[in-house]
Amino acid sequence: MEGFLYTAGPVRVLFEKGGLSQAGAELDHLAVKRALVLSTPQQADDATALARSMGDRCAGVFDGAAMHTPVDVTDRAMALVEKERVDGLVAFGGGSTIGLGKAIALRTDLPQLAIPTTYAGSEMTPIIGQTEGGKKTTQTTPKVLPETVIYDPALTYTLPSFIAGPSAVNALAHSVEALYAQNRNPVTLMQAEASIAAIGRAVPGLMGDKLDEDARAEAFYGAWLAGTCLASVGMAIHHKICHTLGGSFDLNHADIHCLMIPYTAAFNRDHAPEAMAAIARALCTNDPIGGLFDLMQTAASKKNLKSFGLTTDDIERAADLAVERAYYNPRPVTRDDVAAMLHAAFDGARP
Repeated sequence: MEGFLYTAGPVRVLFEKGGLSQAGAELDHLAVKRALVLSTPQQADDATALARSMGDRCAGVFDGAAMHTPVDVTDRAMALVEKERVDGLVAFGGGSTIGLGKAIALRTDLPQLAIPTTYAGSEMTPIIGQTEGGKKTTQTTPKVLPETVIYDPALTYTLPSFIAGPSAVNALAHSVEALYAQNRNPVTLMQAEASIAAIGRAVPGLMGDKLDEDARAEAFYGAWLAGTCLASVGMAIHHKICHTLGGSFDLNHADIHCLMIPYTAAFNRDHAPEAMAAIARALCTNDPIGGLFDLMQTAASKKNLKSFGLTTDDIERAADLAVERAYYNPRPVTRDDVAAMLHAAFDGARP
């Protein structure tokens, strides 16, 4: 066995149906006395109810979180943090809200309690992406890693299938790239394969007409594992492409990740045979790329880049942006190869 380096994030995790009721106790554990609850406008009512349940521990609610963590939104939230003398953050929602909590923590180092309601997995990572002037930039720092995460599967029961499916496959994308990460190690390889298997089993149940509580819980479990992988190892072309498309063209984060994962994995197919074998085992198929494509077809509401309103000129611009900075990928990345991959995704062709 080759030597390896493994770093585990110091996150306290509570995984339990009904775990939301423990939010106040978790704030006490963090010694937070004036928490600010964060949410998107769509989840404002639930965030307000959560704030009320916390009693005197809560200093208020900021419900302006937005996709891709715009810097101007963080500026507005910071004004409330300072006004209310906030000493802790509760991020209630999906990746947009978790991202806002991280952005505030980056500036203040305030402790965070993350309560995800989707399967994005970013709550387990020390990674933050922020958008300003039409460009999304990312950085990794322990300052943005939440101190505590509550996974309550019941919070996803009302998540519509058109959100639940792409959100779960978004998480799966973290695990796929963890399999061929430059700094992969035996622990993350096990976590990544288990994550892909759990999400692969869950997706059909997420997309059904009736609530499947087991599928919702299994998707959350897979998302947690995916988030731990994302926190421990580097990513590659998939994340670069998705950050480029999402940040530069203001596209939905989960939908883009869901659509692109079979194409980016196919890009690396011949250069990551062990990763392909692990995907095949996890999805119980002889064709790992076909398995990912079929999973995307089941989960995605938008099945090609054209359906996002992009043009062929946008595809060419995205290809230019995706190669502006060098980054690790198992297969060497060229501008023309990236453009070819994006054009295939533009048409929705089977990779």
